[in-house]
Amino acid sequence: MDNNTERAIFASGCFWGTQYYLAQAAGVISTTVGYIGGSVANPTYKQVCHEETGHAEAIEIIFDPKETTYESLAKLFFETHDPTQINRQGPDIGDQYRSEVFYVNDMQKEVAERLIESLKKKGYPVSTKVTQAAMFWPAEENHQDYYDKNGQLPYCHVYTPRF
Repeated sequence: MDNNTERAIFASGCFWGTQYYLAQAAGVISTTVGYIGGSVANPTYKQVCHEETGHAEAIEIIFDPKETTYESLAKLFFETHDPTQINRQGPDIGDQYRSEVFYVNDMQKEVAERLIESLKKKGYPVSTKVTQAAMFWPAEENHQDYYDKNGQLPYCHVYTPRF
């Protein structure tokens, strides 16, 4: 990452679907799926899914702030998963599938909290957590750009306008 880019981290269920939508957003330079928020260094997919490490499946986004804003990406995050579900998305169940914004600075925290309040005023019982980002661990290569590599479409994530 250089001085002309910014970083965002979101968790919204299976990281494959989250990456599918956010990688296509204008201004996004790169996306990496991985794990954040747990207690094990350099966790594996198997550990996160079966050993209760506390990690969320997440996506790290590097974006050009001249081409898009953190708020635009955060809105897309809230519109491509169900932020009212707790520890699940669709058929995927477990705390690794939670809805959580991992902010890297105070501006991101403020934006996430404001968007959550906006959704709550619209009647959505949002369960999304807002947490300061800790170490982000990239997932194994076979999980990166999963849908692009396999020619499939997300099964847990659907675009739903909310703003």
